[in-house]
Amino acid sequence: MGDQLVAAGTRFMREVNAAAILRQLRTEPSMSVSALAKAVGLSRQAVSRSLNALVEEGLVEFGSLDRSSARAGRPAQLVRFRAEAGYVLGLSVSPQDLRVAVSDLAGAVAAGEVVQLGAGMSGEAAVQSLLDTVARTLASTDIAPGDVWFASVGAPGIVDPATGVIRLIPSMPGLSGDILVRRLGDALGCPVYLDNDVKLATQGERWRGAERREDSLVMVHWGERVGAGIVLNGELHRGASNDAGDLGFLDLFADEPATGPAGAARHPHGLGPFEGWVGGAEIVRLAAAAAERAGDDAFLDRLDAAGDRAFDAVLDAVTDGTPAALETLDVVARRFAKGVAAIRVILDPRLVVIGGPMARCGETLLAAVRGHLSDQELDQPALAVSTLREDAVVHGALHHSLDEIERTKFGLVPGGRQEAR
Repeated sequence: MGDQLVAAGTRFMREVNAAAILRQLRTEPSMSVSALAKAVGLSRQAVSRSLNALVEEGLVEFGSLDRSSARAGRPAQLVRFRAEAGYVLGLSVSPQDLRVAVSDLAGAVAAGEVVQLGAGMSGEAAVQSLLDTVARTLASTDIAPGDVWFASVGAPGIVDPATGVIRLIPSMPGLSGDILVRRLGDALGCPVYLDNDVKLATQGERWRGAERREDSLVMVHWGERVGAGIVLNGELHRGASNDAGDLGFLDLFADEPATGPAGAARHPHGLGPFEGWVGGAEIVRLAAAAAERAGDDAFLDRLDAAGDRAFDAVLDAVTDGTPAALETLDVVARRFAKGVAAIRVILDPRLVVIGGPMARCGETLLAAVRGHLSDQELDQPALAVSTLREDAVVHGALHHSLDEIERTKFGLVPGGRQEAR
């Protein structure tokens, strides 16, 4: 019995040592064994034993001798982490498009692809398109499905990450249930994690978005729909039902005149009151009305020709300085500012980041929102646009996949990984 306890303790210590070594190696291109031992606080013999085991697992490799060192004696043996030993996938599903990215174990993106979706596409067709996109992305870099260790996918709606089930997804009802996780798992043969897209986008923005390490942050995805990811005390806040931050269902219209947010009253496609007031469909409606008042037939023709992509056409017109589009932006900025003020009163975050399609409007949008917040009595949070924009979900999905690899395969505490440079 005593021998079994000693053996178990020895194995545990080796695992702890290996985890410390992997954590250190993933921060450097390569290190000498001596430098590694000093960095992790272990004897050279203990480090050598762990390295030999990690070499057998294919996670590290010994390289050439360090002949650049100025020290006397035999050149040091260099060792490096094999980031190419495996890969992870990050995926994003929205009514507009599918986004897929694959990265190595250090987080360096090897390939990615974006595929536009047609309006009204069935859930089965969307899933098949996602599977085809994954296959093309992997094939473009000669990565076999068996080399993928973990995949994470973000989707709109109310999601149960523990079961991989989408409970409510008004914008893509055909994806309700576990179809995404089930089909991806069958195709890839690896664990698949599903989460709300905005929550993953928030993690992606904190990871790769302009070094946003704030411990108090709200990330708002503003597009056809509106949702928010909330970070409190450095942790993603999910709420009791995992739908904290569903900003689209905020109702602020008690004092609005009947002629005000007409689009909000209709709540098309299951939109909540707030996203019916500031979301893509309402923005298109307001832009068309503004163009008609201004007699801007050219802009009206652009909207008509864009069809299902009319929202994108409005955003392009904002960047082009089209007066009707700028008028529309100011109207929705005033409405959106009411949502920011509500967030401020309840959460008082340091920073509100605007992501999604509206991030394309950049400083023009921020200036308009700030202007409409200027009469608030409370100090308002800093405002910024996402540097990742529509790619924030994919990067958040990659981040989660890497965290899971650290936890399950490397024995590391999630969050210890460094971004690849």
